[in-house]
Amino acid sequence: MVLLNAVPVITFLSDYGLSDDFVGVCHGVMARICPSAVVIDLSHGVPRGDVRAGALMLSGALPYSPVGVHLAVVDPGVGSERRAIALATADGRRLVGPDNGLLWPAAERAGGVLEAVDIGRSRFALQPVSATFHGRDIFSPVAARLAAGAALAEVGSAVEPGSLAALELTRARLEDGVLVAHAVYVDAFGNVQLDADEVAFALGQPVHVATVDGVSARARYGRTFADVAAGELLVYEDSSRRLAVAVNQGSAAERLGLAVGDELRVSSR
Repeated sequence: MVLLNAVPVITFLSDYGLSDDFVGVCHGVMARICPSAVVIDLSHGVPRGDVRAGALMLSGALPYSPVGVHLAVVDPGVGSERRAIALATADGRRLVGPDNGLLWPAAERAGGVLEAVDIGRSRFALQPVSATFHGRDIFSPVAARLAAGAALAEVGSAVEPGSLAALELTRARLEDGVLVAHAVYVDAFGNVQLDADEVAFALGQPVHVATVDGVSARARYGRTFADVAAGELLVYEDSSRRLAVAVNQGSAAERLGLAVGDELRVSSR
């Protein structure tokens, strides 16, 4: 068995929140199995059951995380027929979580899936397995075993990578010079991330934004929030290199009435 790092690393992302003991219990399970592991909490504030938001967070965090084991649990189908899986990616990472598309964008970003196993009946699962807390009983112990050096084949039964659940993501498009994008994530500040990776505006350029509900506003394309006055709308490239909309010292989501999945049209007209 070969360790991924001299000091094993597990990143942990979930929609558990911090008001209950779920995150702490999962930490406890991992610490009992692999006490030398460094566990990095990426976030436990994923909106409850929002697989898409969790997938985007995990994929966005991956380039800034050590190569190691990456545990993600956003699992509205827990206890159903959905599979529990562990994956090996081309860049040497191990991803652990439900087979509901949550791991798919991160796996693609890590070079694709080389190997996959079904861990639903893993010999390392805690017994008895709860029907509603697979994070504790399946995912955490398997993640810890992988961090301790177990091979993927030891923790589950092989499945065809092509059978894994993919996540269909929206894509921005151009229509007659207008960027038609979709809100993919709203952070705690009310900043709205869009599904656009390419920016066609010049710094300081005035732009117009409009929703399908008829809300429209003038904004400015800038580099940082301070490029506009307090209360003004800003279109900018966020830290994930995606186009986003913000209000300096305010909430763009509230100002424009935007929620995840909503369409936003951005133009220089």
